[in-house]
Amino acid sequence: MAQPQIKAEPKPPFPKQKLRKPGIEGDLKPRPKYRAARYKAAGKLEGRVALITGGDSGIGRAVALLYAREGADVAITALRAERRDASETRRAVEGEGRKCLVIEGDLTSSRACKKAIDRTVRKFGRLDILVSNAAYQNRKKTLEEVDNAEWDRTFKTNVYPYFWLVKAALPHLKPGAAIIATGSIVGIQGSAELPDYSASKGAIHTLTKTLAQNLVKRGIRVNCVAPGPVWTPLNAADTGASKEKVAEFGKKTPLERPAQPEEIAPAYVFLASDADSSFITGVVLPVLGGETVGA
Repeated sequence: MAQPQIKAEPKPPFPKQKLRKPGIEGDLKPRPKYRAARYKAAGKLEGRVALITGGDSGIGRAVALLYAREGADVAITALRAERRDASETRRAVEGEGRKCLVIEGDLTSSRACKKAIDRTVRKFGRLDILVSNAAYQNRKKTLEEVDNAEWDRTFKTNVYPYFWLVKAALPHLKPGAAIIATGSIVGIQGSAELPDYSASKGAIHTLTKTLAQNLVKRGIRVNCVAPGPVWTPLNAADTGASKEKVAEFGKKTPLERPAQPEEIAPAYVFLASDADSSFITGVVLPVLGGETVGA
């Protein structure tokens, strides 16, 4: 009998390594696990269309694959530098028998966000699920090291697109649609080394609750997944994280390891599925590997 997944995933120490930004998943060792071989689909998203930002790698890639397995066509956004990863995501989605649109662009402008929505609707004729997932972070030893440009870049990558994407998507979203954001444990607990990133994730949590209140009468649900450490290129490409810190990433969780993307992605299926979560909106769902916190 196979070992249960909670016990079977890789634990630190990992190889000492650094990735150049934006971080290519194909270069990370060990490779993050996203194929979710144990996950059994039930047609929960049959006929739906999803747009996932940052869908080229990490959590976004794993979500794209499970959405396709559940019957959805998927659009993903990625930077041009992430084309190699985005191509792997596209192949994975198409391998599930669904269509995948790759949209290259930097979502730190409202125009790029609207273009992503418009291209998705033009390609598939509809939009049912919006996942705001793309993120940027760099650790800093002191608060003084966070300059204005870094603060702006973090918020314009993590928070602004969430707002812009929702505004652009609203004319296309019908009752039963779902909006899901990616938050973080540091948006709940804070992090001394990630003041700008923590603040941006806290903003995402609060914006989620506000949007949920604003859109509930339209029948549109808005929720957020707040993971703990997840083995993705984001952290190995963090310029403030040493090779040694990358090697020990996730060790301090109660499970003594980071999550694999395929362990986080089912939460996004749950929150996207009207059959599973029709009475849930305005929730920040912690997925923390044993940490217990109030969101």
